[in-house]
Amino acid sequence: MSERKTITYPNPEVLAQAVAVRTLTTVKTLLDHPGRTRVDIALTGGTDGNRVLRAIGNDPLSDDIDCSRVHIWWGDERFVPADSDDRNAKQAREALLDELVGKGLLPEANIHEMPADTRSAAQVAAATPEENDAVLAEAAARYQQELHDQLGEEPTLDIAMFGVGPDAHFASLFPGLPQVLIDDPHVLTAGVRDSPKPPPLRVTLTVPMIARSRHTWVFTSGQRKADAVTAAFAKPRNPQAPSSFADGEELIWFLDEAASPDKL
Repeated sequence: MSERKTITYPNPEVLAQAVAVRTLTTVKTLLDHPGRTRVDIALTGGTDGNRVLRAIGNDPLSDDIDCSRVHIWWGDERFVPADSDDRNAKQAREALLDELVGKGLLPEANIHEMPADTRSAAQVAAATPEENDAVLAEAAARYQQELHDQLGEEPTLDIAMFGVGPDAHFASLFPGLPQVLIDDPHVLTAGVRDSPKPPPLRVTLTVPMIARSRHTWVFTSGQRKADAVTAAFAKPRNPQAPSSFADGEELIWFLDEAASPDKL
């Protein structure tokens, strides 16, 4: 695994601003590299993820980014209807992406949402576990194919962002569930049927896909996350603390003081 770097900020707002600035400067540097045609970023949802997106939109550095060359992905998604407020993509659109699209800065085709559940509420309620597994497997396969279609045989994300749950999960890789233990380098996405955090159906990138990222950034804030951070730092690749599997060419954890293990 890569060596972990940890940076601590005084509060969630400063943390979000710092991640926003690092995102914008990294994207600008990558786009300025000779021969570089695009940058691919996987977003995360949740309070911290959406706070970072709003900070990006409010930062003057964003005016220097050619968004037509930026492609947006997700590290995980709730498998619910496309218009559900639970969707990470919907939240990201409301926080930043729809504004960029509306201004003609970000092409809609550059937004690569994970598949949504197109079944009716009655069909979802009547579905067996096996039927849900099949639908999730198909959705995961579609997203993996899109990664290959866009990024080639060995798809690699330039930046992959992740939050951390109080149970130390990241993406939709949860303690005690088998998806975090997927180590086949050809399996880049997976369905999750029994997420302990509602909604129960998810699609997620796997650890092998995440580990390919050039920049993997994990960020979280608040006292209630301190135990999770401590668990993730205590032992690498601990299935009971899935965020301990976070990896990439560069691995940085951004914390506020309340979430820092030193504050326990």
